Amino acid sequence: MKKIVVTGGNGFIGSNLVNFLTKKKYFVINIDKNKYSQGSYLLKSMSKKNYKFYKLDINSKKIFHILKKYKPIAIFNLAAETHVDRSIDAPRNFISSNILGTFNILEQLRNYNKKINKKIKLIHISTDEVYGDIKKGERSSEKSPYMPSSPYSASKASSDHLIKSYVRTYNINATISNCCNNYGPGQFPEKLIPTLIFNILNNKPLPIYGKGLNSREWIYVEDHCRGLFDILRKGKSGQSYNIGTGFNITNLNLTKLLLKIARNKKMKISKKVKIQFVKDRPGHDFRYALNSKKIFKELKWKPKKNFESGLNETLNWYIQNYSFFNFFSKKIFFKRLGLK
Repeated sequence: MKKIVVTGGNGFIGSNLVNFLTKKKYFVINIDKNKYSQGSYLLKSMSKKNYKFYKLDINSKKIFHILKKYKPIAIFNLAAETHVDRSIDAPRNFISSNILGTFNILEQLRNYNKKINKKIKLIHISTDEVYGDIKKGERSSEKSPYMPSSPYSASKASSDHLIKSYVRTYNINATISNCCNNYGPGQFPEKLIPTLIFNILNNKPLPIYGKGLNSREWIYVEDHCRGLFDILRKGKSGQSYNIGTGFNITNLNLTKLLLKIARNKKMKISKKVKIQFVKDRPGHDFRYALNSKKIFKELKWKPKKNFESGLNETLNWYIQNYSFFNFFSKKIFFKRLGLK
């Protein structure tokens, strides 16, 4: 059974990717420091036959020993601080995880290549936010300049540059994926869609930054996992691949659509559940949008999930798994951040 390491495997995308890979009959080694919880809600029933978990920070040199022990064919690096608002309040954590953590993984890979003389493919998961604010009518391609706006996106841009330098200088076998906003089962409550769902289910107002006109491109998490798997199988070292759907929607229209879906389910929605515009965060980018023609053409990947049907399935999942919201500290995820 071929082995794959997933860093940050207890996170939202990481957990979904671990499930995806084990279903594909890979043995998955999950490395996560469990910052927000004591494990992954989505991986509670994972079989030990093809899964191993290590509670470990990616800045640890123990990663080399894990690589030496399992000799994986690949590493998916998803371990990262990802919440923009949190990066405004505590940028140091983002520098440590996203830049220094990536640097350590690269160094352990370089050491492994020297001593074991066997290359491991690194797939580094980045974000569309590295491209910065995109004008209406335009889309970022892999050749677009990096223009990060927040400590989060700047730290991810830095890690991308580190990856490319190690490919060029040390011949590390690595690719980068830049994906749009993910949604789906198991997303942490600090993100927009699960926050809106939680508030609908708990008769609370729906907070929207500014006037709600900020536009985001969305992808169902399983479609993203399929894209990452195609990069593993067919992606070329040193290349970047945008993973997007081409579907953009404003935060205001997304909220209205979610309310429509909830009402169509005949859910009892309190009068308290109404859109509430709140103070915007500093430096909030207006629009992200990806040109994903490269992965469509070269790797033959395309998204399958329609946004409205994916949003409907996501709402169903949270209704059926309401205990998920009790899996985390509400002090961590429901306190307004990013006002500094």
